Amino acid sequence: MAMRDTIIEMMTNIAQQQRKPLAPLQDDLNLLSSGLDSLCIAILVAELDEEFGIDPLSSTDDHNLPVTVGDFIRLYENAMQ
Repeated sequence: MAMRDTIIEMMTNIAQQQRKPLAPLQDDLNLLSSGLDSLCIAILVAELDEEFGIDPLSSTDDHNLPVTVGDFIRLYENAMQ
């Protein structure tokens, strides 16, 4: 499964588990508008770290944090290369 598909699936599952309404996950959707709160994002990052053994956010400064869903996905796709 592609990284993009895995992340979208995880976002969907976490939103369901946390009973959060999830906006349609488009690349240009702001993460803060997705319906996922900070706890959901933390769960997502932890699950991705467990699944792939990477956490690109730990080495990202505040100026380079992902803003959109597409930014978040690209951050992980680039970390896997």
